[in-house]
Amino acid sequence: MENRTHSCYDLNEKIVEIVAIAATLCDPHLKSQVVNSNAIEIYSLHVDSTVTSRFAHTVITSKVVNKANESQEAVFEVELPKTAFITNFSMSIDGKTYPGTIKEKAAAQEQYDIAVSHGQTAGLVKTTGRKLEQFLVSVNVASASKVTFELIYEELLKRQLGKYELLFKVRPKQLVKHFQIDVRIFEPQGINFLETDSTFITNELTEALTTVQNETKAHVLFKPTIAQQKKSPELEETLLDGDLIIRYDVKRSVSAGDIQIVNGYFVHYFAPSEMPIFPKNVIFVVDKSGSMSGRKIEQTRDALMKILEDLRPEDHFSLITFSSLVTEWKNTLLQANEQNVESAKRYVKTIMAHGGTDINKALLTAANTLDKANYAETLQAKSISMIILLTDGQPTEGVQDIEIIQQNVQKALKGKYVLYCLGFGFDVSYKFLEKMALDNGGIARRIYEDSDSDLQLQGFYQEVATPILKEIEIQYPENSILELTQNSFKLFFDGSEIVVAGKIDNELAVLPVKIQAQSHTSNLVFMEETNIKEKEKVFQHQKYIFGNFIERLWAYLTIQQLLEKSVSAQEEQQKSLQVARALELSLKYSFVTCLTSMVVTKPDDQQRLQLANKPTESGKFYLGPCYFTQWTHQPAWPPGAEQLVWGLGRSARDHGL
Repeated sequence: MENRTHSCYDLNEKIVEIVAIAATLCDPHLKSQVVNSNAIEIYSLHVDSTVTSRFAHTVITSKVVNKANESQEAVFEVELPKTAFITNFSMSIDGKTYPGTIKEKAAAQEQYDIAVSHGQTAGLVKTTGRKLEQFLVSVNVASASKVTFELIYEELLKRQLGKYELLFKVRPKQLVKHFQIDVRIFEPQGINFLETDSTFITNELTEALTTVQNETKAHVLFKPTIAQQKKSPELEETLLDGDLIIRYDVKRSVSAGDIQIVNGYFVHYFAPSEMPIFPKNVIFVVDKSGSMSGRKIEQTRDALMKILEDLRPEDHFSLITFSSLVTEWKNTLLQANEQNVESAKRYVKTIMAHGGTDINKALLTAANTLDKANYAETLQAKSISMIILLTDGQPTEGVQDIEIIQQNVQKALKGKYVLYCLGFGFDVSYKFLEKMALDNGGIARRIYEDSDSDLQLQGFYQEVATPILKEIEIQYPENSILELTQNSFKLFFDGSEIVVAGKIDNELAVLPVKIQAQSHTSNLVFMEETNIKEKEKVFQHQKYIFGNFIERLWAYLTIQQLLEKSVSAQEEQQKSLQVARALELSLKYSFVTCLTSMVVTKPDDQQRLQLANKPTESGKFYLGPCYFTQWTHQPAWPPGAEQLVWGLGRSARDHGL
């Protein structure tokens, strides 16, 4: 068990990776159990995703039948985005439905522990990669019996680099008679562009993918027949093995943004375009300790070379490397002209990994360099200063107490400089980096050790490379808006989006909004009024609407922001109140968050209880005020059981199950 919690959320791209069915002989008297991949047949697999004003509601329905002459175990597995919250799960066996229920984590854990003491096994949600979590539940299926699994989850799509993205990893591992991915998008602002892409669609499959689009709506349907799915007429093997990607953006203008209203709740999207770009003052603080040796330091050098080329001539920059000692490329920031960039690239080529890790001194040196440049007035008056830290380990030199380091850095940056923390791999303390970044106006991001680590680094830089607004304040009528989400923002980057939601007083007929912000060239004020009744008509009688979706969007956003605030809260009482409110909303709106668990009930003649928890980026579950390790209890997989997994071509054992 570790000490006090710091986080249980993560922001990443939207990916759906769907459905696994494992077929195994379940005779308890057999010493070894043999896989029969034809026993459990998926005869229907539907993915229905409705995206309404950026809020996605996805229903995955898998229908299977046991074609063997004896009982088989079916394992339902879904890969869903880390940013999504599961809202419902059920399985129906021969007409009887067994629902999942969402409970406060401590209560669910107590119920689960009692079940485990009686020899029952676990259904789990675990992290399977940089963007995904895995939901898994198993059930014993009698001969000729049918089972329907249904999982529902919701998420707010995040705009990154000018687009929203849905990526479906399509790998059913068998032919499916009734297979479809059905995505419907409704954006009242208007759809600016929509595109589909795929890594597996051949000429045979092209006709199975259709896209219909008008001004505000789009419908993407992928519905291949059995014949279209086959690799060849003679083989019972599927072509469906790859990614189906949907990207889109909405129409925008230089205005106060767009407001949508349903049943007394509103959501406000603000993402201006065609603004002048702030010059940046950026210091790259790069870990070159011994643990960075080999591929990590090579990829870091490659990424830095590309990032340096992307600096604009009006930017100023510097490089600091650190191990046991801290080394400055230059003791000041230099303009990003061709000569200085080439000099920096020559320096980057010489970076070698060795020694310990003195994070504290490296960051204080970066802050001091920015202070000196500001004092000497060598930087542009209207510019944005930021520090980008890349490290792969714990502090081992100098100040090593992470709380003292966090305090030192916050004091040194003084709220003037933004800190972004990139954690390379899994040896680093993500909680430490996350709190330090949030305390200083930035974010933390994990860089996964993979063949594309350099591209991950470049991708993050692109997200923060183009600041176009700062000190954004979004104001609504006092005493007329209840439970407002975050409405002030330090920076806005081109290609991203600000989202604010809240509850409107019933007596309000018009919702005015005033936005104040600073651009590179002027102070800006945007003002607009929205007629509430007229806006509510937009969503009346729409098949794209799922319940009070804006209220659920508000709850989703509020929970995420409360959990984020609890990371940087200075007072324990304040942190406790934020966590308690997030828990209250998680239970009220039936979200599986890091504060709640889903308890899955099974038939009376089987091990009856399974528990699904939401993991955190740190690889731990949140329970009360503490973190608990993720895999306290392992699910009992039949020996040799191979899964037929969408998106994973390996056995469950390859993933540590």
